[in-house]
Amino acid sequence: MIIEMITKDSIETAYSFMHQKQRIYVHSTLDWQKDDIEMAIADYADGMSRELYDAISGGKADFLREHHRFLEDITLAVEILENML
Repeated sequence: MIIEMITKDSIETAYSFMHQKQRIYVHSTLDWQKDDIEMAIADYADGMSRELYDAISGGKADFLREHHRFLEDITLAVEILENML
């Protein structure tokens, strides 16, 4: 069994990426831009450390991957990551 550690660098990188995308998403009026951001964040979440994803997802398997809940999820993720810094 491989135990991963959540590094400060991984937290900072995730926070920076998600914070930037969240700010654009909140102010965007373009549906295609919001869709692109949702896809980029879902791809990023797929590649994240499992421990870090578990820490921000609260056990929700579809966290950051559901269109109808995306803004709520990314807002929560940014808040949790900020508190982890």
